[in-house]
Amino acid sequence: MPADATADLRRSLYLVLTWVAVAIAAGQVIGVENLYEPSRYKPAAGKFGADRAPLFVPPRAWPTERPEPTPMFGSNDRSRWATVRALVDDGTFVVGRRRNFDAQEPPYQDEGIIFESGWEAVDKIMDPKTGEFYSTKPPLFSVMVASEYWVLKNLLGWQFNRDKWPIVVTVLLTVNVLPFAIYLLLLARLIEDHGVNDFAKVATFAAAAFGTFVTTFAVTLNNHTPAICCALFALYPILRKRPAGTADSPLELFFSGFFAGLTFTFELPAAAFVAALTVPLLLARPKAALTAFLPGALIPILALLACNYWAMGTLSPAYAEFGNAWYRYPGSHWLKADDPNARGIDFNRQPTTVYAFNLLLGHHGWFSLTPVWAIALYGLIRMARNEGEPRIRWLGRLALVVSLVVFAFYLTRTKSYNYGGNTAAARWLLWLTPAWLLGLLVGAGPLAERRWGRWLVAAALGFSVLSVFYPSTNPWRSPWLLQLAETLDWVHYG
Repeated sequence: MPADATADLRRSLYLVLTWVAVAIAAGQVIGVENLYEPSRYKPAAGKFGADRAPLFVPPRAWPTERPEPTPMFGSNDRSRWATVRALVDDGTFVVGRRRNFDAQEPPYQDEGIIFESGWEAVDKIMDPKTGEFYSTKPPLFSVMVASEYWVLKNLLGWQFNRDKWPIVVTVLLTVNVLPFAIYLLLLARLIEDHGVNDFAKVATFAAAAFGTFVTTFAVTLNNHTPAICCALFALYPILRKRPAGTADSPLELFFSGFFAGLTFTFELPAAAFVAALTVPLLLARPKAALTAFLPGALIPILALLACNYWAMGTLSPAYAEFGNAWYRYPGSHWLKADDPNARGIDFNRQPTTVYAFNLLLGHHGWFSLTPVWAIALYGLIRMARNEGEPRIRWLGRLALVVSLVVFAFYLTRTKSYNYGGNTAAARWLLWLTPAWLLGLLVGAGPLAERRWGRWLVAAALGFSVLSVFYPSTNPWRSPWLLQLAETLDWVHYG
């Protein structure tokens, strides 16, 4: 039987699974709405749960009036949407103002988009010299989304104060769902190029379609979904198989560099990714690196710096001000960090060892929430030791080194051990997904040769899908492992 006798069947399966996965993501986006969950609010006196110890009772009270329906979930996406609206409707990055910005005590005279009902967000900073509020998010992505909103406003007459739902749904379909579809199509090609057997190929593609948090975050405006897609788009031109003796073309390297740089603009620690792609190329093919890859990478990076300077008059991102006066204005959410009794995951004071454990194997664990990554780790180690294919060996080493660098970086952020806030996973690590999926492809290969190995991969995929779809209505909620721990009174952040 020819080695590729099942190729047509696999490709048909990829096609069906792609349509199903994209349809699920699109359906979630079209039906997007912020839902209120009674279990996350303080129970009324005499009701179930009201007799628990105060530490174990949610501090938030149930709204006394019907909240306004909204397709926005919370501070993270509202902060971005506020900037998008301000740019198009007001021609500024300023999302709010404090008239009495010298005041040290309330009442504060705050006004602007970020203080309107349904637009409130803690992800904002205030210029202590002017009292102007800005989003804490890097501005390039907001500018890109604002460009689409500008088109919708000028062509269709849509405005946020009247057409919030169609604007949000259209943008999310454009920036989350469409790239996800392209991502799956390109990933299927890489799987076909580098997979060793049918089971490993199909299992890896199923994990890409349903077992990672790309799907979970498709319903909200966020930087993680586009970063995941861009990371794959950067790897694809380098990893795709080509005729023997042919090298990457300048155009391929340019696009690889462009998407690597764009990944960095979405996830600043992805500077390690850009470096890991640049250095080997610079050593092996300096001319190609300097004339194709680096110019491509510099375009989005320089655009980010330009937008940052345009927005705030400085090249450094707003995150660089964390803990400084821009974050610590009177009335700021982040001033609560000074209170040793402050409740909430944003004010977590766990030691680094506990935080590291929870990021890997605990309630926000890379491996515990997505068990397929344990198999992927095995695969990445095999790849790093591969003697036959230099690019596979390079990818294994790149993924392991970059993952370690990124993980170590977040362990150094001791002022913000908050697991990414109230969210479904350790979201800052999600952009590493494409490289780990290719590790899964290699790791699942030898396991597929044994019945118990196939059961192991299938079970790991099943639990990964559980973690992905548990928060499918809102990615800005706790993972199932954390909610289980809270139900059993093992841990409470408040």
